[in-house]
Amino acid sequence: MAARDEIIAFCDALLEPGSYDDYGPNGMQVPGAREVQVVVTGVTAQLELFERAAQAGAHMIICHHGLFWDFLPRTVDTKLRRRLSALFAADMSLAGYHLPLDAHPDIGNNALICEALGLERAEPFGAHAGGNVGFVGRSQEGVQWPELLERCRTTFGAAPFVWDSGPEVVHSLGVVSGAAASSFGEAIASGLDGFLTGEPSEHVMADARETGVHFLAGGHYATETLGVRRLGEEVAERFGVEHLFVDVPNPI
Repeated sequence: MAARDEIIAFCDALLEPGSYDDYGPNGMQVPGAREVQVVVTGVTAQLELFERAAQAGAHMIICHHGLFWDFLPRTVDTKLRRRLSALFAADMSLAGYHLPLDAHPDIGNNALICEALGLERAEPFGAHAGGNVGFVGRSQEGVQWPELLERCRTTFGAAPFVWDSGPEVVHSLGVVSGAAASSFGEAIASGLDGFLTGEPSEHVMADARETGVHFLAGGHYATETLGVRRLGEEVAERFGVEHLFVDVPNPI
C-alpha cells in the first residue's frame, strides 16, 4: 500500500501543474481512500471509466481530462452526480493532469508521440496559455511519407486523417496532441514539413494545400493515451502499487 497524498505529491512535483494557465484544476479533484494499492489511469473522467476502475479494485484514478472545466456549469447536474456517486461508493480518489501531461518533456503526450514515431524530440512548439505544450519532432535522414503514416497507424491504432500536401520525405513535424488545429499556422510559419494533432478544423484543408505542409489528425483520444499511461507506470514503479490502464476508446 502507498499513501494517497504521497502519490499526489509525486505527480504534482513531476508535472508542476502550477506552471500552466489551464482550463480547469490539475491534481487531486476528488479524495478517496488514504491508502492505495491499485491505480487506474484513463484519458477522460467518465462513468464507464469509474465503473470499470471500481470493478478492478482501484483506490485511485488518474486521468488526463478531469471532471471540472471552466466552460462547464458550476452546478452538480445528473451526469456529474452519477460520476461522483460512483467515486464515493468505491472510495476512489480522482486526480487529473491536463496541459502538464501534454507538455512534459519526458512522459508527456507530445514527447512520447515523437518517440513512438521515431523522431527526435527537438525544440518546444505549440504556443498555448502562455507557454508551449508540444514539440517539434525531427529526423535528420527523413521519414518517407508512407512510412510516417504507417507509424501513425501503429501508434494510434488507426490511420490518421490527413491532408498530404507536403514533401515526400518528412524531416520536421510539429506535434501537439488533442484539439490543437489552431497550431497549424505556427507549423507553417516555422517552415516545418508537417503538423500532427488530434482533431482537424475546417480551415486546415486550404491551409495545407496552399502552403505545401502536411496535416495529420491522429484522434483526440488516441493522441492522449500515451502520457497518462506512462504516468501510471511511473507511479507503480515509484510506490510499488498495481497499475492498470483502462481503455475507453473514442473515435474523436
